[in-house]
Amino acid sequence: METSIKSYRTQEYHQPVKRYCRTLDLRNDPELIAEYRRRHSRENIWPEVMAGIREVGILEMEIYILGTRLFMIVETPLEFDWDTAMARLATLPRQQKWEDYMSIFQLTEPGATSAQKWQPMERMFYLYESE
Repeated sequence: METSIKSYRTQEYHQPVKRYCRTLDLRNDPELIAEYRRRHSRENIWPEVMAGIREVGILEMEIYILGTRLFMIVETPLEFDWDTAMARLATLPRQQKWEDYMSIFQLTEPGATSAQKWQPMERMFYLYESE
């Protein structure tokens, strides 16, 4: 039975992974939000940014939107260290230029890195198997 609720297939890995969940708010301007979405399309995202994300060890990254709220899910190998990877990402080609450009759309400070913009979320519920 078809439903209007969207669902998304998850990636399968041949290794255990961990997940990071982060959030960020956009400026409340429909034109800016539309442009932000366009800039994140496969056709318009800068190839250097995509390559940098992979280069620092991120396996998967998804960004969801509801109004002005963004929610990012990042999946990495278990040995991945967020702070080390984000420090390295900030030094890669065009990354800071991308972040500066994205700050036009985001409720962030100009010059902020990706790690400074995206705030960590705390998991408050987990449906786990009973022991």
